[in-house]
Amino acid sequence: MKVKKRIRGLVFIIILIMIVLNVKAIGRKIYPIKYNDYIKKYSVKYDFNPYVVAAVIKVESNYNKNARSKKDAIGLMQMTPSTAKEVADKMKIEDFTVDMLYDPELNINMGCWYLNDLRREFGENMELILAAYNGGRGNVKKWLKDKGVSKDGENLHYIPFKETDKYVKKVKVNYNVYNYLYGDEYKKQ
Repeated sequence: MKVKKRIRGLVFIIILIMIVLNVKAIGRKIYPIKYNDYIKKYSVKYDFNPYVVAAVIKVESNYNKNARSKKDAIGLMQMTPSTAKEVADKMKIEDFTVDMLYDPELNINMGCWYLNDLRREFGENMELILAAYNGGRGNVKKWLKDKGVSKDGENLHYIPFKETDKYVKKVKVNYNVYNYLYGDEYKKQ
């Protein structure tokens, strides 16, 4: 009798493991990490979590390298021409043109550089970095000074722009999905 219970328990555990593995396989089809070589390369270069970069790309363009928004943001990481020109100058990219943002490798390189630049300004607070990436660093600085938005001047307790608020929440959800689905396979090297 005890042997049968042990066998049933073992079978149950094996079935449970198979279900969990299959859920992850299905999830990976729905949430692929495209351009993963570039994401990994520039995440390592700028010491930035690759799951955050993948989540930003998923939310910004859904991995469409030719994406262009109503506000003229371009490419995978949806950089606006003005931000891209500023970043290209700081990165010393010669002969930069806005059309270069359609190149996945350059777009991810510049997007990761910009996320890292925002981290230099806002520290490790991912909510501030993401809010600045979407809503502008000037707005985030202003919000941190507003007691109705930031009680402590270091965190946002409320994001006044609905689009930015939704953006930050979407990136966080996508980050958690990627972290769950890919686990240790896709960590920085």
